[in-house]
Formats: sequence, C-alpha cells, structure tokens
Amino acid sequence: MTRGFFITLEGGEGTGKSTQARRLAAHLRATGRDVVETREPGGSPGAEAVRHVLLSGAAEPFGPSAEALLFAAARADHVDSVIRPALDAGAWVVCDRFVDSTRVYQGAVGRVPTALLDALEATAVGAVLPDLTLVLDVPPDVGLARAAERGKGSAADRFEKEGAAYHAAVRQAFLDRAAEAPTRCVVVDATPDADQVARAIIGLLDARLGSAAGRAQAASA
Repeated sequence: MTRGFFITLEGGEGTGKSTQARRLAAHLRATGRDVVETREPGGSPGAEAVRHVLLSGAAEPFGPSAEALLFAAARADHVDSVIRPALDAGAWVVCDRFVDSTRVYQGAVGRVPTALLDALEATAVGAVLPDLTLVLDVPPDVGLARAAERGKGSAADRFEKEGAAYHAAVRQAFLDRAAEAPTRCVVVDATPDADQVARAIIGLLDARLGSAAGRAQAASA
C-alpha cells in the first residue's frame, strides 16, 4: 500500500491553524481521501495528558529544555499511536503543529541546543516527517488579538501570555524555518478572513502538490 500524505500547519498564536486544519481536512475528505485530523501537543491519550502540563505552564519553571523533553515524549506517543499507523494505511494526516513548533519555541526562541533537539526529534519521530508544511503568518498584534478574542473568559495559556517581543521572535523564527526548507514549507498570509485563507490553501495544494496529490488519491481509491 502506498504511504499516505502528511500535512502540518504551523505558525504563532492566533494565526488560525486549528480552523484551517479543520477546513483542510474537510476539503480533503470531500475529494474522496481518507483523512486523519490531529494536533500537538496532544492527538493521542498519552500526549493529551502531557498537553495539559505544557499549556498550563506547569513545566515552565523547569526551563525550555524540560519543555522540549515533554514535547518529545508527547510526540513519540502521538506518532506511534496515530500518525505512523494512519500513514502506513494510506491515509492523509493533517496535524495542527508538529516538529517545527518545537524548533521555533524551544529552539530558536528558547535557546535549547540544536544537538539536543536533533536527538529528541530522531527518537520521537524517526522518519515520520511532514510532506508539506503550511506556515500561517500574521503580525503578532493581530494574532494575539485573535487569541484573546478566542479565549475570552479564560486565562491565556503558557505561550499566549508572553510579551510582544517574544511573539515577534516566534513569527520571524517560523519565517526562517520556511525559508530554510522551501520544498516542504509554504508561507500562507493568514491576515484575511478564514474563508479567504481556506481558499488560498486549497489553491496552494492544487498548485504545489499537482501530480503527487493525484497519485496519492488514486492509491487510496
């Protein structure tokens, strides 16, 4: 059986990753593909337990390296339980965040040594890497305003509560990641409304994947 296709959505806070992941998964299902929609941190029972520890800020006092270890533990369970089996079965996987988020938040911004991140990634992920990564991009002030509106009535999570300089650094680090891997990453302007962004992503898929998408669809039919 032909391996499935792995798409990740990345970006800072309030860029609309979760919304666009749902819309993309729905679009792919409508075209006849078998789709698994998931997220990080989380996506499997073990990883969801770690998600609460990370986003609540409980791990923050231990520093970015400890956070990176927890993300890797959650990711290993997620890959083993959900992502790898789905891809091996020929499904398309759409994931809200993956390894690039760790490279940005704990690596570029948190200053965790690259050698440690390399080792954690190799252990948690192995060869299960995205075929396509959509980097959703908005100015930090726009993203934070959206995140605040979305979470109205609840406390900001571990990363949303950081200041403007932090989020500007996150945005630049994602853009740098995209520039370093242009065959895998595509930057998407996520400042328009959700409908326009969804249409842009579908257009990018049509243009970017081309025959590869057609082959994957034919194999899963």
